[in-house]
Amino acid sequence: MAVSTLTTAGLSGRGLGRRVFESNHPLPSEIDAPAPSRPEDVRQRKLMSRAAWFSTLVMRGALTEARWDEGRAEIGAFFGVGASGAEMDEVARLVAASMEDGRFSLARCGREGLDACNPLFAFQIMNNFTLCHGAILEGLGGPNAAFFSRGSGTVTALEEACASINAGACERALVGGADTALHPVTMAELEREGFLRQGLKPAEGAAALAIAATAEAPLGYVEAVRVFPVDRPRGALVPRTGVLRDAAVPAAFDALEDQPCDVVVLAPWGAPAREALMDLPEMLEAELSVDASLSLGESLAAAPALAWALALDLLVHLDKPRALVLSAGPDGDLGAVVLGKGGA
Repeated sequence: MAVSTLTTAGLSGRGLGRRVFESNHPLPSEIDAPAPSRPEDVRQRKLMSRAAWFSTLVMRGALTEARWDEGRAEIGAFFGVGASGAEMDEVARLVAASMEDGRFSLARCGREGLDACNPLFAFQIMNNFTLCHGAILEGLGGPNAAFFSRGSGTVTALEEACASINAGACERALVGGADTALHPVTMAELEREGFLRQGLKPAEGAAALAIAATAEAPLGYVEAVRVFPVDRPRGALVPRTGVLRDAAVPAAFDALEDQPCDVVVLAPWGAPAREALMDLPEMLEAELSVDASLSLGESLAAAPALAWALALDLLVHLDKPRALVLSAGPDGDLGAVVLGKGGA
């Protein structure tokens, strides 16, 4: 297993957990992402959303860290992705051409709205291209899937990556998440649905793990991946805090399968989810607990993947054997990932 992350501290393979543990990580803010350097990057970057460029950078970083230079056509790719992140002038033209009697019309959008935009606009607005652009540039041709994620979708990406390797569909895969909560359309959604008022700290970032059926001296091991459905009221975006708390306890013990837990990393979406999860480390008698969102902000689909990278680095930095990463978001479900320390 190898790791690549992109946060406000920049692009990095290792060190995220140590920086957070020592309170040396910069506060969440807009990321100064590296500019395209290769000719093919420059051409394709014009077609990418910001999250897609983040995804490409961490994919490339994970491949380099894992030294996977050969056989890329067989490598799988599974990512949690967020909402579309198109250029706002293109969005404005599409919306203006799609209005009918003062309201947005899907029919008019199909007839006239799309014609008002650059023909290549779709490569920015379709969220699965957050995965596709990086896979194209890096030549990944194995099994793949992009999961729209508001938290647990990214955990499902890891679940599918592990299932593909276990089933023999591929021997190696990249898995992670990339997203930005700072795009104007996404920020408007977060405000409209009350997440900002409830304490969500919008951020952006990306992380990718390179996982394989076998490896020499890996950074760590994926011991368990679980996604637990949580009931929520009809019409509500998120479960009630008490319901989420009640579900989190058995979910954690189920994922750990009676094994001890040394480190707990939480990746909640906003204050209600944080309140629901905050007592878990004490119940599990964990030596150390970290709330990844407090240090890294809430980067939506990227948040669980960044928490995995943080947990793996903490295991190495603190020489601990096992970590539980628990994520919760507006998907309404809980994601639980158990990671073991490797020999790297």
